[in-house]
Amino acid sequence: MTYEPMMVPSPKANRTTRTVLIVVGALLALCCTIAVCVGFWLYRTVQDNAEPARAAAVAYVDDMRAGNYPAAYGRLCGEVRETMTQEDFARIQAAQLKISSYEITGVNVSNYNGRITASVTVEMVQSATGARLTQRMALVKRDGEWLVCQ
Repeated sequence: MTYEPMMVPSPKANRTTRTVLIVVGALLALCCTIAVCVGFWLYRTVQDNAEPARAAAVAYVDDMRAGNYPAAYGRLCGEVRETMTQEDFARIQAAQLKISSYEITGVNVSNYNGRITASVTVEMVQSATGARLTQRMALVKRDGEWLVCQ
């Protein structure tokens, strides 16, 4: 009598590793998608807040360059306007050297306990001397409008 081995079905292929890799890959893709969306949202939020502050600084510097001191005075916050009259402001600014060109090099907006402020960095070139100077302007947002608080 000969011994015949019993037919044993071949073991099923272990697909656990493949399943785990697929799940991990799907989770990784989902995390990357969420990270990109959050990054885009943060970028747009910062951009939406920084651009109006930048525009307010540009308007103020443009008024100063044009010698339109009443309009520039109107762009100042109440704290600055309380310290000097419009006539004093115009007299002081008229005595300053004129600016031939400028460039906004940085805008930083912050919100601290509901008080929204901005710091705008402006690089200017004086007409008479050609000297380059960097000035940081402080702005505050009041009633939806950005005002310069020097």
